[in-house]
Amino acid sequence: MQTTTETERYLKSCASDFWQRVFEAELQYLLQHLKPGDEILSVGCGPAIMERRLTEQGFLVVGLDVSREALACTGDAIRAVAAPAEEMPFPDASFDVVLYIASLQFVDNYRTALQRTAAVLRPGGRLIALLLNPASRFFRERYANSESYVRKLRHTDLAAIEKTASEWFEASGEYYLGVDGERLFESSHHEEAALYILTCIKP
Repeated sequence: MQTTTETERYLKSCASDFWQRVFEAELQYLLQHLKPGDEILSVGCGPAIMERRLTEQGFLVVGLDVSREALACTGDAIRAVAAPAEEMPFPDASFDVVLYIASLQFVDNYRTALQRTAAVLRPGGRLIALLLNPASRFFRERYANSESYVRKLRHTDLAAIEKTASEWFEASGEYYLGVDGERLFESSHHEEAALYILTCIKP
């Protein structure tokens, strides 16, 4: 009997109307902060759902993930590299933008990952990290489910992550994307917004 893999379960859930609307909201946010011609590294890209959408917008995207199973689902639209975030196998100053789309909090050592991020970015390059907001109803409801992926989160202290990022970047953050059940709405309230988005510039 064939068991359903974690990647297969993830792809199935992502096909739902709710998650498609979430992805679209995230995409629109990113498009407001990206520039034409940006070369992008997406860390923790998984099967590259968002990354494929960015390539459709004309961006050159490289995806990095520790899961070869997930990377096997990325298709040909992006260059996929299997490696931990802490050991990005790229030369210094290779990218204009590094994205962490709900992935930085799952990294074992986010400090080392942020240090590597700074190294692979060009001067003036940007880091955009979409962080799950532990204070949100969205997060709390999912954490109550013992099988939810949010229980694999390793880091929930958003202030500590932002402070660490400020060692290498000019960092600022904002709450984004209110979620109430299946309903999405604009909100920057810390208990309504599902995401805290950290935007950083390398000096």
